[in-house]
Amino acid sequence: MAGSTLIMIAVASIFVLLFLVMRTKLHAFVALLLVSLLLGIAAGMPLGDVIQSIQNGMGGTLGFVAVVVGLGAMFGKMLEVSGGAERLAATMIAKFGEDKAPWALGVTGFIVAIPVFFDVGFIILVPIVYSLAKKTGKSLLHYGIPLLAGLAVTHSFIPPTPGPIAVAELVGAELGWVILFGVLAGIPSMILAGPVFGRYIGKRIHLTIPDYMDIKEQEYDKELPSFGMIISLILIPLVLILFNTLSAVVLDEGNQIREILTFLGHPFVALTIATILTFFFLGTRRGYSRQEVQDIATKALEPAGIIILVTGAGGVFKQVLIDSGVGDVLGQMMGDSALPPIVLAFMIASAVRVAQGSATVSMVTAAGLIAPLLEITGTTGPALGLIVISIAAGATVLSHVNDSGFWLVNRYFGMSVKDTLKSWTVMETIIGLTGFVVVLVLSFFIT
Repeated sequence: MAGSTLIMIAVASIFVLLFLVMRTKLHAFVALLLVSLLLGIAAGMPLGDVIQSIQNGMGGTLGFVAVVVGLGAMFGKMLEVSGGAERLAATMIAKFGEDKAPWALGVTGFIVAIPVFFDVGFIILVPIVYSLAKKTGKSLLHYGIPLLAGLAVTHSFIPPTPGPIAVAELVGAELGWVILFGVLAGIPSMILAGPVFGRYIGKRIHLTIPDYMDIKEQEYDKELPSFGMIISLILIPLVLILFNTLSAVVLDEGNQIREILTFLGHPFVALTIATILTFFFLGTRRGYSRQEVQDIATKALEPAGIIILVTGAGGVFKQVLIDSGVGDVLGQMMGDSALPPIVLAFMIASAVRVAQGSATVSMVTAAGLIAPLLEITGTTGPALGLIVISIAAGATVLSHVNDSGFWLVNRYFGMSVKDTLKSWTVMETIIGLTGFVVVLVLSFFIT
């Protein structure tokens, strides 16, 4: 089939996907599967091969993503139930001082969102924002925006959160590089979009606690875990994964230390170790029965299941693009563009994000489209990590009324749509643009 025809089929498939998600409200998992089927058929693939591509795409993606996201969800749920997030926030505010509470909340959000889903972390910690705003008389945004920025940055940029995990698997990036570049891009993004922008917007939009919000601070029947324990548990998998990646750079192949670090630093092993330690130190050691710990872990997999399936469907879309030949044509067309892959990745993710709202769908769609180009150009190693963060940055910008996060913040802060656009949307855009600028600059030095 002619290359121009394949390009038209690819473009049409993207519009069909957006239509199904936006207009018919079809779940992203079903929409991605349906579009993948139609794409394969329209591209002239034998029907049996279309089914095989779907199976290979789903299996190849979930073989990694399901394990990592599942373990991460259980780890995060145990942290949530034990009160670890509140301990982090209270300790940070005490160390920074009340006058620098926005910085404390930004750092807290940055750390908490590593194991805990964005919306859960926000709902857990928003009573602290209410308490500080009530005590000082300052706008909710003065404290809320830094917290949201910290949560949003890590949620988008740093594994084991689901978004970067999914993109890393789809483009073949090592998680160690993704974590490293995610932190490098995330810290300035959190600072600019959090305490800096929060102070600015808090002076211009004064918000008090909404009348309909009567949230009481969570009470726990057990003493909160220590700050040091929480930090240690969160850092264990990150450090192990980073050691794995760095050992491949500084140690020769066959070196015994490198082999041990490669094993311990594989995401499967690193997250299994962290999760088991979390079950023990935050669970059974603090008085939870084994059955209670099991129930907490089981409950954690409910929201994780949706993310896992959507990511798997993104893998299906990518595989059909490749097997149908559309991916090669797309990759060649992008390769002929004057724009480098890191810029194209950001632009594609941004366009899908603005059109349909879901950051996860934006990430997996952009990753599926950009993957063939990366194979053609032979992009490997650290450069793939930069591509992952570029896609994550694009999928963060310009959150508006078609994004569930927009309405979550709107409701908890009692804002009008206009004020939510001025605060939340601008904050998300600062995060995305700052993160993109950082990885773009890094790309000039890393190939």
